[in-house]
Amino acid sequence: MGVQVQEISAASVPEGAWLLDVREDDEWAAGYAPGARHIPLGQVSARVGEIPQDQTVYVICRSGHRSGRAAQALADAGWQAINVAGGMQDWAAAGRPMSTDSGAPPFVA
Repeated sequence: MGVQVQEISAASVPEGAWLLDVREDDEWAAGYAPGARHIPLGQVSARVGEIPQDQTVYVICRSGHRSGRAAQALADAGWQAINVAGGMQDWAAAGRPMSTDSGAPPFVA
């Protein structure tokens, strides 16, 4: 472990933040935060070029565990990464907006 990764609540993620969703495809399809970028955890290292190094990256998953691992790896590699503690479960509980590509009502899978 290198850099200490900051954690914030889903309710505290700033509007318009660069949000990286590391959940699997089926979880993403069920519901996601509008404007989030989807890169499943297993693909983050291969797709790291898609993640900006010049701004803070907020990392989210279902509960905060996978996003914590991703945020730690990004922070150790020089990114300013913050873990969204509680993940999409807390995002939904906080009443933050959610979307789906299918038009179905969003939910946290």
